[in-house]
Amino acid sequence: MEAAKPPSNPAPESKLHFLDYWRIIRIRKAVILTVFLLVVMTTTAVTLMLKPSYSSTVRIAVEKDTSDIAPLGGAQAAAAYDPYFIQTEFERIQSRSVLYRVIEGLKPGEVEESDSDESLSVDLKLNERFAKDLELSKPLKTTDSYQYLLKLIDVRQSRNTSLIEIRVFNHDPALARDIANRIAKVYRSSRLKTRKAMSDRGIKALQIRLDEQTKDVKLTQAELQKEREEQQISDAVAEGSSASYTLEPATVARWETEANTAEAAYMQSKTLLEELIAKRDKKQMAAIAVAYNDPQLAVLFEKRLEADVQMVGLLPDLGDQHPIILKAQKILAEINKQIESRVDDVIEGLRSRTKAAQSSFDLMAGKVTSAKKTEIGAGQKYRKYFQIKRELESLQRVRDALRLRILQESIDKDIPKDSIVEITDQAEQSTVPTRPKVALNIVLGVIVGLVLGVGLAFFIEYLDTSVKTIDDVERAVQAPVLAVIPQNVGSLLLEGADSPHAEAYRVLRTNVLFSRKNDSLTTLTVVSGGAGEGKSTTIFNLAIVFAQNGHRVLIVDSDLRRPSLHKILNVTNSVGLTNYLLRQNTLEQVIQTTQLQGLDFLPSGKLPSSSMGILNSVRMKEFVKEAKTRYDFVFFDSPPIMGVSDASILASEVDLALLVVQYRKYPQAMTVRAKQMVEKVGGRLLGVVLNNINISQDSYYYYYSGYYYDYYSKRDDEDATAKKNGDKKKKGVMDRGDVDLKPKY
Repeated sequence: MEAAKPPSNPAPESKLHFLDYWRIIRIRKAVILTVFLLVVMTTTAVTLMLKPSYSSTVRIAVEKDTSDIAPLGGAQAAAAYDPYFIQTEFERIQSRSVLYRVIEGLKPGEVEESDSDESLSVDLKLNERFAKDLELSKPLKTTDSYQYLLKLIDVRQSRNTSLIEIRVFNHDPALARDIANRIAKVYRSSRLKTRKAMSDRGIKALQIRLDEQTKDVKLTQAELQKEREEQQISDAVAEGSSASYTLEPATVARWETEANTAEAAYMQSKTLLEELIAKRDKKQMAAIAVAYNDPQLAVLFEKRLEADVQMVGLLPDLGDQHPIILKAQKILAEINKQIESRVDDVIEGLRSRTKAAQSSFDLMAGKVTSAKKTEIGAGQKYRKYFQIKRELESLQRVRDALRLRILQESIDKDIPKDSIVEITDQAEQSTVPTRPKVALNIVLGVIVGLVLGVGLAFFIEYLDTSVKTIDDVERAVQAPVLAVIPQNVGSLLLEGADSPHAEAYRVLRTNVLFSRKNDSLTTLTVVSGGAGEGKSTTIFNLAIVFAQNGHRVLIVDSDLRRPSLHKILNVTNSVGLTNYLLRQNTLEQVIQTTQLQGLDFLPSGKLPSSSMGILNSVRMKEFVKEAKTRYDFVFFDSPPIMGVSDASILASEVDLALLVVQYRKYPQAMTVRAKQMVEKVGGRLLGVVLNNINISQDSYYYYYSGYYYDYYSKRDDEDATAKKNGDKKKKGVMDRGDVDLKPKY
């Protein structure tokens, strides 16, 4: 059973470090600098081109509509807090009703006492002045001047106060001052005029209502007089407030009180009499004595109590027949007889008092009943009269209240109200322009330019999905980066073995050798997702460093459609790999030797149009096996793997494949797709070569090859110094010695 494959390691999470942000800024510094300069220059140019503008500010204190003194009839109520009052006044100041008067001036007959200021009566001719500012030949319409004036004024609340600042901007400082003062005074005039108009309308409405109320009073008075004459009502009754003419209400009320008192006394006597008659035993009589409060009964009951106590105390010692006991019983019987006699007297007295109370109650009740009957009769007769009289009194009260209110409003209208809008600071003519603020605009331009430049740089970086770092490659491809190749790398045959670029390829050679799992894996090709990523240069220079290391190397130009290695070596491409695969020439006839010992070259040859799939032939596989027996290493150049199938065929026929990725050229998805295509045909991807890195600009890659470049630059300086001093001895020459870099062919 086939063993399960170990799970692949998940891609490491991408996290940006501060140095990554700095790297993006360094790489995109051209974009940042361009945007920065454009914004700064544009801001500076526009600022310098703008005409200077002057500002004048008038400050006013605004209060709610109140009088300068308390109104008639009472204290002036404090105005309730309104959080929107100031904002409302802002809108009033900028309203058409105010600004139209500022623009058009006062019309004939419109001057009032509050408008007597000369700045109001003078026509500023703003329609013409604004047309001149806008370089127009005709005066503006008032509606257009209003829109233009709105752009010139700024209304705001003074800091930490309730004052309002009206600021006006204009190229003419005198006009800015005049407009500011004019707006404040027109606004004050408008407030006073509005308040007066409101008072006039209120007084007029009250007067109309007063006239109606007076008419109703007169009609009601006539109706009342007619009813009095019809019912023949006397003056005494007419002056009263009700229809009672025999007795005063207080007298009737007193009689009712006396009747109630008599009734209560009668009921009390009657109740007590009934209780005395019903309760004649020893115990109950004692209670009646207490309730009736009779002194004689109280004394008799005390004597009986003392006799009872004495007899009870002697009876146990003396016996029933003892003379003392018999005497005590006789005394006790006498006391009881006296009590019975007194109770009879009390009962008889209560009977008399009860009858008297009943007679008094009946008399008072009769008087009250008779008075009420008389009152009811009079009420029925005079009810309509008193109803009309009460209605008349109500109408008169409303009429008097209306008269008082009209008097109050009339006096309040005449009271000065200048304090509702007070101009605290008049606008003055400015001598220093306030707009444009050159220094501030340039500083803002610098800030905005930097922000836009950096923002655009990061936005472009966000949109750029190409390979930027080694981490990007390893995270996307899941394969190690074997080497980082700098920019502007040419042929190492021309640059020499001591070239700083050669060290990058020696690093690649070392990583290739140590990454192989088997020493028999000696054939290698390079692939890339797109064209122009540096495959040919990479495979050529890698072959050179292998040859310089003492290996016997064959480099094959297997990019049959666009061969380029023969141009690097400056040799002919008339005979090559295609001739061998078509059996037109032998291997010895097509392989060319170079002046670099150990390095041979096989050109691609001319590709007939009828032999497009020649790399997928048996002859090609035999060639690969034959080349492995003759050379230590065989390197194959190839076309882009995303373009044609030749690269996939080569990747499946050779032992190893290197994926060349150019820095910041193609999207990462293309690189991932190239790797998948190699694996799909059974190729063995050894690793990735990150090509065309700008080491001087991208500090991220300095740690990979920067030390080597510093080392060689110092060595070059030392060699130049030694040559200047006449020292002919070269330092740091490679053991292999100088090589003639021109090929023999």
